[in-house]
Amino acid sequence: MQRHEQKTIQKLLAELVRKKRCPFPGPGEKLEASKGKGVYIIYHPQGRVFHVGSTPRAKGGVAQRLRDHLAGRSSFVQKEFNGDGSQLRRVYEFQYLVVENGRRRALLEALGTGQLCPKHIGHGGDE
Repeated sequence: MQRHEQKTIQKLLAELVRKKRCPFPGPGEKLEASKGKGVYIIYHPQGRVFHVGSTPRAKGGVAQRLRDHLAGRSSFVQKEFNGDGSQLRRVYEFQYLVVENGRRRALLEALGTGQLCPKHIGHGGDE
């Protein structure tokens, strides 16, 4: 990765973490998020980063991917909540950044995971 590209991805991460946090909706409420492809962060109720993800294939973008989590259709929810995505409702928060460029989206997810949620890549979980 070239130095210019590294700076671009670091700026995107800074922009992502500055975005407004939104609570997951309660039962029967509509999830408000973009249909564009992007990277998102899910926050634990205690305020720590719980998950960093992206939308490599989601046709409905960030909104679809977050709805997938609520419906238990993700490996993240399978692992963390035994498939019960409803546990995200009202107590967890998310924020996202639309990034249409697939390479930048992948690099941003990787940098965000490494810096914000290292247990997901096998580091930081035992410390």
